[in-house]
Amino acid sequence: MWGITYVRGDVTAPQGKGVKLIAHVCNDLGGWGKGFVLALSRRWPKPEQAYRRWHRERASNDFGLGAVQFVRVGPYLWVANMVGQRGTRTGSKGVPVRYEAIDTALAAVAVKAAELSASVHMPRIGCGLAGGRWSRVELLITDRLTSRGTAVTVYDHD
Repeated sequence: MWGITYVRGDVTAPQGKGVKLIAHVCNDLGGWGKGFVLALSRRWPKPEQAYRRWHRERASNDFGLGAVQFVRVGPYLWVANMVGQRGTRTGSKGVPVRYEAIDTALAAVAVKAAELSASVHMPRIGCGLAGGRWSRVELLITDRLTSRGTAVTVYDHD
């Protein structure tokens, strides 16, 4: 069984060999403009373009909490746009993070990672603008990914 590897660095330049899948959390409003997604967009335009199109065409696709969109950005590199937060602001219903949606999305990431024989790389998903607690997200990652043999690296940006 693998554990989560923690490193300091830039998740948009994932470490190691082989196929890599970068997982991150998006909101369910179609908004892309704050937090980690800015680093993604600086590196590659395709994840943002695909996410915006996915949201725009949501009446005829699976866009919604728990859904995942896989975008290839290089020969051995993919980005997983995971819809894991309701809205973008903390309000009367609490913080935007939705742990159940992240759990569902991570299950799909596990399947894709196995298909690709990929390692998974991520920031501390759901814990920035989404307002989640890492102790809860970490358990989901362990259950869905590392306990099933998928290598996961979590990046803390310098």
